[in-house]
Amino acid sequence: MKKVFSYNMKNIIKFEFIFKILSAIIFTPLFLYLFNSIMRITGYNYLTLENIFSFLLNPITIILLLFLIFILTIYSLFDIGVIITLIDASFQKKEISLKDAIKYSFWKSVKVFKKDNILLVVLVLLLIPFLNIGITSSFISSIKIPEFILDYIFGNNLLYLIYVGIVFLLIFLQLRWIYSLHYYFIENKNFKEARIRSINLGNKRHCKDLLKILLTQLFITIMYLLFVFIGIFLIIVLNKLFNNIIGTFMITILWLFIAISFIITVLLSNVINYTIISDMYYKNKESIKEKINHIHIKSIEKKKKSKQRLILDISIILVIVIGLTIFTSGTLNGKYKLNIEYIRNIEVTAHRGASVDFPENTLSAFIEAKRLGSDWIELDVQQTKDNEIIITHDSNLKRTTGKDINTWDATYEEISKLDAGSFKDKKFKGEKIPLLEDIIKWAKSQDIKLNIELKPTGHEINFEKNVLDIIKKYDFIDNCVVTSQNYKTLENIKAIDDNVTTVYVMSLAYGDIKNLDKADHFSISSSSITKSLVDEIHESGKLIYGWTVNTKESINRIIDLKVDNIITDNVTLAKDLVFKSKNSNIINEYIKFVQNIF
Repeated sequence: MKKVFSYNMKNIIKFEFIFKILSAIIFTPLFLYLFNSIMRITGYNYLTLENIFSFLLNPITIILLLFLIFILTIYSLFDIGVIITLIDASFQKKEISLKDAIKYSFWKSVKVFKKDNILLVVLVLLLIPFLNIGITSSFISSIKIPEFILDYIFGNNLLYLIYVGIVFLLIFLQLRWIYSLHYYFIENKNFKEARIRSINLGNKRHCKDLLKILLTQLFITIMYLLFVFIGIFLIIVLNKLFNNIIGTFMITILWLFIAISFIITVLLSNVINYTIISDMYYKNKESIKEKINHIHIKSIEKKKKSKQRLILDISIILVIVIGLTIFTSGTLNGKYKLNIEYIRNIEVTAHRGASVDFPENTLSAFIEAKRLGSDWIELDVQQTKDNEIIITHDSNLKRTTGKDINTWDATYEEISKLDAGSFKDKKFKGEKIPLLEDIIKWAKSQDIKLNIELKPTGHEINFEKNVLDIIKKYDFIDNCVVTSQNYKTLENIKAIDDNVTTVYVMSLAYGDIKNLDKADHFSISSSSITKSLVDEIHESGKLIYGWTVNTKESINRIIDLKVDNIITDNVTLAKDLVFKSKNSNIINEYIKFVQNIF
């Protein structure tokens, strides 16, 4: 790291800063535009789980997406290549121009189209973003598996074992290929040969190499957290001790310290990891007596900063500090509000009732959800063999009752004898699968609203009509929404009664979904919710629900995105965070800033 700081750190920080800015304002919108163009060419205005597979299996889609994937690979490789090139120059104890590093990296990245380099796509777009254990591109490091997919995988033992197996396989591959990018960029090897060299170089050292990378990341995180929390502690102390311009000035300096620490950490995290990997690369080559090669780019002379430039830099910093001091002073004195009350009141829905501590979709779970203060209760309904509407999520009742029975194969009399509570805890033994009719009667007496999700199995008779008949029988139409993941179900409901409020439940939502006119509102997996999507839905006069969010980070995220309804298993946490979001001060904002980082 000393060599890197001594020779090319300025160029590295400059490149990473420019690269991130360009990614945000030009290239990310460009890639989205290209993807949207593929949708338009293939005749798709929006994507949901109901049409995503037909879109992906379209031959035109496959060809165009492959081209887009290669462009993404080149772009991400370019980022990695510039960093490796500048670090290699630092290990040679020479400073090179950023222009030369960019030029060299670009032409190496374009060679991904060669036959022997095809597997670079696997390394850059599959192994790197989903593992992120040291080698990554800042452009793709934020790629994550959607939460609803992970929840589904973790809820199935077989899928979970397969998932764990795949993760270990990918880690194994990444450790074997960890030096391949260095061989590719530094020694001009094609990726096929680079992989073989990497495997030989890391032979019997994989665990040691992985430990070094993980310890490096742990060290960086601990040091950064230490700086941040010392900063927050001092801000709180200064805020209590000083109520004058000196205290405000000192708080502003500390806030800037935290912000700059964050920016530098973001810019240098990849660089530090690649420096450690480069160091391991050179040392491992020495240990096996393999010749160490370097990229040959002409060095440049260091230029001293002129006196005029130094004065200009200091002046800019002073202006920023003074401006922020004035803003901080106004905030502390209540002149500015950092949190504006949302026009829409965010409501909280208990997912299948209080399902964390009580058996899901049962009366006891609903009673507890009411006690915890939830605004709504979400429940799932299906139809029995004798056309009764019962509350259950699964079509097969084995998970919750222990009996391998399908809902459409049994009458309610048979289902009512099953124990739907013991799977959660023995103390809930005897809890029954309730009828929708009974729960609506209870909800009306308790003045709580219901989110009734219809889960058709294909075995129903007049399913939608039977549900609506029950809702109307108890004059409950204004106290519920009827939802489904099947858009045809919503069309059937609107055909029966257009006054019923319908909500389309979507795991994936992309494109022009607001024109799905049989959906009055949308309930979308939190991983698919973006600011632009929220704005688009609100502008169309519709509401957006976010599901299923259970962690502090994910709940705060969708609160910041201004969703209208949070569907969660953790009602108490969600209610608390919604309240805090509307009652904030500058210290809370500092703390929230740090929490959002992690």
